[in-house]
Amino acid sequence: MKRKRVLSVMMAALMVASMVAGCGKSATAEGDKAGDAAETETAAADDKDKVITFWHIGTDEPDISVFGNAVEEFNKNNKSGYKIEDVSVESDAYKEKLLIAMSSGECPDIYTSWSGGPMDEYVDAGYAQPLDDLFAKSEWKDKLMDSALEQGKYNDKLYGIGMLNVAVAGIFYNKDIFQQYNLEVPTTISELEKVCDTLVQNSVTPFALANSEKWTGSMYFVNLATRKGGLKPFKDAVAGTGSFEDECFVWAGQKIQDWVNNGYFPEGVNSLSEGDGQSKQMFYTGEAAMKVMGSWDAGSYRADNPDFYNKVGWFPFPAADGTDVDPSIMIGTTGDQFLSFNCTGKKLDAAFELMNYYFDDKYIQETVNAGRVMPVKDVEKLIGDDQPLEKQIMEKVSEASDTQLWYDQYLPPAVSQTHLDTCQELFGLTITPEDAAAEFQKSMQANLDGK
Repeated sequence: MKRKRVLSVMMAALMVASMVAGCGKSATAEGDKAGDAAETETAAADDKDKVITFWHIGTDEPDISVFGNAVEEFNKNNKSGYKIEDVSVESDAYKEKLLIAMSSGECPDIYTSWSGGPMDEYVDAGYAQPLDDLFAKSEWKDKLMDSALEQGKYNDKLYGIGMLNVAVAGIFYNKDIFQQYNLEVPTTISELEKVCDTLVQNSVTPFALANSEKWTGSMYFVNLATRKGGLKPFKDAVAGTGSFEDECFVWAGQKIQDWVNNGYFPEGVNSLSEGDGQSKQMFYTGEAAMKVMGSWDAGSYRADNPDFYNKVGWFPFPAADGTDVDPSIMIGTTGDQFLSFNCTGKKLDAAFELMNYYFDDKYIQETVNAGRVMPVKDVEKLIGDDQPLEKQIMEKVSEASDTQLWYDQYLPPAVSQTHLDTCQELFGLTITPEDAAAEFQKSMQANLDGK
């Protein structure tokens, strides 16, 4: 559109100029004005083409500084002549704003996403460029975690660079309670169930869970399904080449209901609120011995109750018995915000230079110090000695072969809601695992048919 507008002005100027030879003094003056106007608009268009628009969700600290400080450094130091226009948008409004921009053909040059399904759709719509060649030439290519690199790919091509934070699910546990009942950290689901049975026999609730918000229960489902079937069944179901009625999803639902019936969760689990701190309170008081939650909880334990923080241990969700699924796979996000690029040529080359600032060693350390764990190898070495829990978690993340993004972030909104609703029903014993899987698949198929 910009080029068409400039061409139209230039054509008008040429037409006026061709009339000058047969006109008097006044015509010459008008021709001069038209020529000046053309030059002004062309210069303005050139200046605008040197602006790289960058949208992200960093509206509060530390994210606003993590995103913005690198932009400031780019604008001060790059030699390309390009400048980045930094635009931050509140998280809840961000997706809608980005979709509206794309639908009107005004997608920003750089934008962030949570990767997964939404990023794939942006790629299919033509609003992201493959970054493999630029990444291969970068000086920081060997710094990025393998799992973060995989999470930014679609159809085996790299479209997103994760840079903000690592957040994965795992199991926090009370070390004092484990010691009291001579419990070992489990490595398989069957070992975990033996731990839970011992706790129940001693009137301790195994898992602190508040599931009124639904996403908390989803963590159990996603971990169980992934440990049973790996990454492929989910990817195939989303692509339409598989189904959410696959045995790994049914098995996950069956396990949840077995655990409900065996007393592994608190009474009235679906009426308890994570937002009100009810699960955390159960964990703090020793009423419950374990909690499946994102790694962000480690920081809140340290801030809320330093003494309790020293009593907390962590282990990854155990492997399913009798499978060859890689147990190093993590559930969560190794990147959290992935940068994609909607520009080409010299502008893309210039825009990609921003990543040099994000992955500068000094910047990485400053970001970690600010409370965000960037998805770089050996990041645990950058975490302070006063944060042993976070260090332990990141050691396991560094070993992960891949990451399964949270289902409710990856899936299209309507399918995500069906997943969350049926998960909550599984915990409430109001739906069978088979019916839950069928509802999940029906919603996914409706979305695929709608495309």
